[in-house]
Amino acid sequence: MTAETVNRPRRRHTGPAWEERTGPVGQGLKGITLVVVVVLVVFPLWSIVLTSFSTQAAINEAGGLVTVPGELTIEAYRQIFTNQLVTHSLLVSLAITAVGTFISMVVTVLCAYGLSRHGTFGHRFILLFLVVTMFFSGGLIPSFLVVTALGGYGQYWTMILPAAVSVFNILVMRGFFSSTAPELLDAARVDGAGEWRILWSVVLPTSRAVLAVITLFYAVGYWNSFFNALLYLPDNGKWPLQMVMYLYTLQGASMPGTGLTNTGQYAGHQQIATLSLQMAVVTLTLIPILVVYPFVQRHFTKGMLVGAIKG
Repeated sequence: MTAETVNRPRRRHTGPAWEERTGPVGQGLKGITLVVVVVLVVFPLWSIVLTSFSTQAAINEAGGLVTVPGELTIEAYRQIFTNQLVTHSLLVSLAITAVGTFISMVVTVLCAYGLSRHGTFGHRFILLFLVVTMFFSGGLIPSFLVVTALGGYGQYWTMILPAAVSVFNILVMRGFFSSTAPELLDAARVDGAGEWRILWSVVLPTSRAVLAVITLFYAVGYWNSFFNALLYLPDNGKWPLQMVMYLYTLQGASMPGTGLTNTGQYAGHQQIATLSLQMAVVTLTLIPILVVYPFVQRHFTKGMLVGAIKG
C-alpha cells in the first residue's frame, strides 16, 4: 500500500442523510427502532381485533381489551351484519367514499393542471386566493348557515361537497404537474394536441404516483368523516359507518337491534360483550384502509416528495 493510498481522504457522502451507509451499531439501532415502531402500531390493532372475537368471560378476565387469546366467538360480527343500521351505514360510507373521491380528484386534477401552466389567465391571483384559505376560514357557524340555506340539512351531499377540495392536495399535485418534462408537452402540441389531450395522454400517465397518493388521502378522509354527519344528518338511517362507531363506541350509547346497553347486558341468550361489539365496529372501519394501503404505499415517497419540492 503506497503513501498516496494511505493519505487519500475518504469521499464524503453527498446524498440525503437517510441514505448514508452506517456501521453495525447504526444498523442495529435502525433495526431496534423499526421493531419498536412496528410493535407500537401492531399491538393496538391486535388488541382491538382480538377483543372483537372475545367473549364476555375473556374480556372480564383481561380487565378490558384482550391481548392474549382466550375464549373466542364470532357472535359480535354476526350481530353487526344482521343489524340493519350497521349494514346500511357501511353501504353509505362506501358510496360517500367512492363518489366523494371521484369528485374531489376531478376538481383537484383540473385545478392543479391549470395552476401548473404558468401564464394562464388569473394564475397568480387564484393561487394566492387558494393559499389564503389554508390559513383563514369562515368558521363552523357560517359554514353551517350556508349549507342549511342551500337546503343541505339532512341531505347526503353535505358529506361530500363541503369538503370536496383540499388546497394542500392541489398544491402537491400542482408541483408534480409542473415537473413534467417540457419536451413532452411541446411534442404533444406540435402533434396538434390541445390542453385536454395533453392532460389526459401526457400529464396524467406520467403522474401516477401523485394521483395514487392524493386519491388515498381523499378516500381516507371521506371514509373517516363523521363530523359533517353529526352536523347535517339528524336521521340515523342516513349515518355513515364512522358516525355509528362514534356514537355507539366512543359515546357508549346502545345499538338498536342488538339488545346491548352500555351496562353490559346481553342480547337474548347470546353472551355478547358490549366491548366486543364496539371493537368489531372499529375493526370493520379499519379493514378497507388496511386492504387498500399496501397497493398505494410504494407511491408515497415519490408522490409526496417530488410533488412538494419541485415546481
